[in-house]
Amino acid sequence: MNLTVTLALMAACLALAVFAGWRGSRPWEPSRGVRMTPWRLIMLFSGAAAFILGIHLAALLGAPQPPTPY
Repeated sequence: MNLTVTLALMAACLALAVFAGWRGSRPWEPSRGVRMTPWRLIMLFSGAAAFILGIHLAALLGAPQPPTPY
């Protein structure tokens, strides 16, 4: 992936993590029924994807990498 695609995906993952964090922190309303979307799990996965994309972004920008042991 090039730099533009990485930045776009990272921005999308961060936006999704913030949105899912907001939706997951809202109080439960039993009168509206069961909440079927696992917002906290979505927040966790999108945050993990943003972390991995951050590492990829650092590699694209030339961060030093440790030598392989083999």
